[in-house]
Amino acid sequence: ASLPLLQRDYRFERVWFWGCIQGVRGAYYIAEGLGPDRAAPRSRLYSLNCLDWSLLTPATKEMLALAEQVKGRFQGDPSFEYSLAEINAEAAARLMESGKEPVMKEEARLIATIELIDREVGIVPRGAFVKTPLGAVHENRYFEGLSLAAAKKLSSYFHLTEPVNLKNKTLLEKADLDPSTDFLDSLEHDIPRGSWSIQLEKGGTVVVLRSLLWLGLTFYHVPMTKQFGYVYFGTGEKNLDLPFML
Repeated sequence: ASLPLLQRDYRFERVWFWGCIQGVRGAYYIAEGLGPDRAAPRSRLYSLNCLDWSLLTPATKEMLALAEQVKGRFQGDPSFEYSLAEINAEAAARLMESGKEPVMKEEARLIATIELIDREVGIVPRGAFVKTPLGAVHENRYFEGLSLAAAKKLSSYFHLTEPVNLKNKTLLEKADLDPSTDFLDSLEHDIPRGSWSIQLEKGGTVVVLRSLLWLGLTFYHVPMTKQFGYVYFGTGEKNLDLPFML
C-alpha cells in the first residue's frame, strides 16, 4: 500500500517492487522508481518495515569493486560498518591518506549489490522495449508477449543494461537484428553457460526463469500477454561456486 504513495511523493512514472535482501537481524525491502526513459539510471529506495522508505544514492565504481570482495551475510542494519582493512588493504590505505575512516557501511554494500544484480540478471523479453532514434528506451505499446515456442529459448530474453556482447558482433551477425528492439545483450551468451534454469508452470501457461548465479532471482512471463517481471528474494550473496556445480 505504501508504493502508490511513494510514486506520488517522488513523482515517478512507475514504481516496481524489486525484492528483498535477507539479513541476519533484519531484511531490506527494495523498490525502484522509473522515469519515461527505461534505460536511464533508476532511483532505488529501501525500507526495513515496508512503510518508511529511504532513497539510495547511485552506485559508484569503487562501491561495486569493494562490494564484490565483501563476504558473508548482510546484517540488516544500514549503519553497520565493514572494516576495509580485512576486505581490501589498498582501498583502506587510500581512504586513510585522504583522512577518511577505512570502513564501508552496509548501506553502500546494499546499493552496490542491487546494482550488480540488476546488471547481471535483470532481464526482459525481446520486444518489450523499443529504442527511439534519439536513444531513449520506452515500453513497446505493440508488445503482445512472446509465443510459447520463443518463450522457451534463452535468446528471447535480454539483459536490461548497457550491452557488451552486441558491440563485438560482426556486421553479418548484425544484419538480421532490428536496431529498435535488438539493442540489448541476450541471455544465450551468458557466462558460465547453464546459469539459467527455464521451467514451465501452470500447465505450460507461465514461463519461469531462475538465476543460478544470484540464487533467489525469479523472472516470469505469460506467453502471448504483456505480463512479465522479476523479483529477488535472497541473501544478496553471489553464487561463486556455480562453475564447479555445472
